[in-house]
Amino acid sequence: MNVATQKYETQIRESVSRLISLAGNARGLTADDLLPRVSKSLDKYLLRDVPGVAKPDIKEFIEALRADDLCLIAACERGDEQAWNDLVTSFNSVVKSTARNFCSNTEDVDDLANSIWAELHGLKTDADGNPTGKIAYYSGRGSLAGWLRAVVHQLAIDQHRKLSRFVQIEEDREFENLASESAENSDNAHFMGVVESPEEAFSGKEAMADVSAALKETIASLETEDRLIIKLYYFDSLRLKEIGQMLGFHEATASRRLVKIQSDLRKGVEKRLQADKGWQHDEVKNYLSETAAKLGIDLEKMFAALILGVMLQEIVRQSVL
Repeated sequence: MNVATQKYETQIRESVSRLISLAGNARGLTADDLLPRVSKSLDKYLLRDVPGVAKPDIKEFIEALRADDLCLIAACERGDEQAWNDLVTSFNSVVKSTARNFCSNTEDVDDLANSIWAELHGLKTDADGNPTGKIAYYSGRGSLAGWLRAVVHQLAIDQHRKLSRFVQIEEDREFENLASESAENSDNAHFMGVVESPEEAFSGKEAMADVSAALKETIASLETEDRLIIKLYYFDSLRLKEIGQMLGFHEATASRRLVKIQSDLRKGVEKRLQADKGWQHDEVKNYLSETAAKLGIDLEKMFAALILGVMLQEIVRQSVL
């Protein structure tokens, strides 16, 4: 604990204890077990850049961390075999579904997935004999599933570089810096500008790309008239009364139709993220809600922006054909 965090040691310890109490499964951890990891994140993401931090800010920061995910990772790091079994059981589908984006066959998917677990477990050691697994970089600020997708993505890039005989990246370089650099070219960067953590930024941009792709597929699956309604409402900015007049039904009917379409779009996106990308049900709900909150808008407005973006892409694509 450095000088900055020592100043708030009592508040930090109290908040860490509260965080542990919020976990559904604290895995026998105490405040002392999580204190070093949380203090490191607190210093990196709050105390270092925000002058005059108040105690309520520290409390809010710590208690917003993903309690169960953080306890799971901390337990794995201290060698809890049951925690490792739970981690693999709960997230192997996430790792493999992400690996499929980079592999051409099942054997390669399995190889990449196995490499991920080896990297996380820390089979390599440093000069002092300590494990050097990437698991040490998870801060709890973003979902564990999203962070794992970022790890898969980065490892796939590293393996491609090795096969292509590119210059190998130094082993002691921070994973979060690697992820941050790789994320700079991701689509939808403007949606994630408010994210501070590099691991969140990388996984967030990847996740937003997944959401956009799922939304595009869902829109394409709608009935022709439903697609026309969302085009008229979101792209042409027509009011419901005008849409009803154009299509031959009452404004109230147009309103009900739009609400149903919006609901169908959300459900379609959620199903596609779970079926095609390996997202978990709670992760989909939390990601969409939290992204909207970070942008300072409600979920409907975020979907409206995404719908508009997808429609613009389609118009550009058709104009090129």
